[in-house]
Amino acid sequence: MAKDKSKNIEMITGDPKKAIVKLALPMMLSMLLIMLYNIADSIWVAGLGADALAAIGFITPLFMVLVGLGNGIGAGANSLIARYIGANNYKQANNAALHGILLSVIVSVIFTVLIEVFMVPILQFMGAGNTIQYALDYSYIIFGFLFIFVYSGVASAIFRSEGDMRRATIAIAVTAILNIILDPVFIYVLNFGISGAAWATVISATMSCIVMSYWIWGKKDLYLDLSFKNFDYQSYIMLDTLQVAIPSTLENIVFSALAIIINSMLVMADGTTAVAVYTASMRIVQLAMIPLIGIGTAVLTVAGVAYGAHNYKNLQTAHSYSIKLGFIVSIALGIVIYIFSPQIASMFAYTSASSTLAPQIAHAISVLTLFVLAIPHGIMSSMMFQGVGKGIYSLLITLLRSLILESVFAYIFCFIFGWGVVGIYAGVILGCFVGGTVGYIWAKVFIRKFKQISIKKYKAKTEN
Repeated sequence: MAKDKSKNIEMITGDPKKAIVKLALPMMLSMLLIMLYNIADSIWVAGLGADALAAIGFITPLFMVLVGLGNGIGAGANSLIARYIGANNYKQANNAALHGILLSVIVSVIFTVLIEVFMVPILQFMGAGNTIQYALDYSYIIFGFLFIFVYSGVASAIFRSEGDMRRATIAIAVTAILNIILDPVFIYVLNFGISGAAWATVISATMSCIVMSYWIWGKKDLYLDLSFKNFDYQSYIMLDTLQVAIPSTLENIVFSALAIIINSMLVMADGTTAVAVYTASMRIVQLAMIPLIGIGTAVLTVAGVAYGAHNYKNLQTAHSYSIKLGFIVSIALGIVIYIFSPQIASMFAYTSASSTLAPQIAHAISVLTLFVLAIPHGIMSSMMFQGVGKGIYSLLITLLRSLILESVFAYIFCFIFGWGVVGIYAGVILGCFVGGTVGYIWAKVFIRKFKQISIKKYKAKTEN
């Protein structure tokens, strides 16, 4: 395994282009698996009736925010570990990983207590109504084991930080496959109902955590050594991790807020049918974005290593290459989605009640394919900033792009210019592109300044 360790570290510290491709492909597979088991979960719960499925709908946004916090801590730990690896500071890389795990414990305990105590008023505020008992049966189990999901995000990030995407992907595959198998068993065979769906999710995620923990503390064949003797509490490591974790988590909240704003505009413009059309269309667009998120996650690690090593060339290459690769992938997927938009739309119109939506969904998909083309330079710049530990910069780009520009342009085109629903689509696309362009320029300026600092530091060392 020592040879494999060496290969992983050589990869993330070597050619940024090769590293991005090798890291991105497994990440794309991981995201597809997650999407698959989320869809399977919804399908099996749907068999219990509309109220049960609605209950999942009320819990999911809250669950995703909290799991997003785990992923945010993972992103913070990933960034910091990668920077220490780049700086050849093995001791602090180990310490950063252990701090990430400690942070996952602290956050899980705090939010588990808060959620379990205030679950009923939260659901009442969200308007759960008749579905509240279903939601409680599901949520008490899921949030009671919140640590499992938060720890899973951090542990997976630790593997990614040292370039070990193979085992990070295997862990996610264990969760996805096991959950798909256990769902019908717990829900219908054991007759646990909606509680069975929760237990299936918890057990499958637990098995994934056990596998990763075995690799970390049982087999001990990582590049990092996470023996507890290597833990040395340092508050600035916690703060550095949170500087990425908190903004990353807030970005999920920004996206949720944007969805609420856009949905409100759609209702005002053309009623609830417009929301249904937009929701179905954006599901396809989000599917096409998986490769971009995979590439962006790879950039986080590669950028962190380059930044820690003061290797401005690798940082510059990683940023530029990821954007070029992102645009190539986006153009290819955009063409495919545009050509097959009628066939894709028909998947959402398989009943008499939804058959009339097909032409509208097809039209929306054909327009919103441009959104996939508008996002690569922005998302890669955001992920680069997360990689170098500037999470607040990434958050500001997301705020500008999503919450401000997309909302403002959508409102102007729809209501002031009178373009209606198409104006909202156009506003979302243009806002994304303009905001991403600002992020891209900001990233280029940052890299240029980093280059100047690195050259001066190198000269100072050689003169001494």
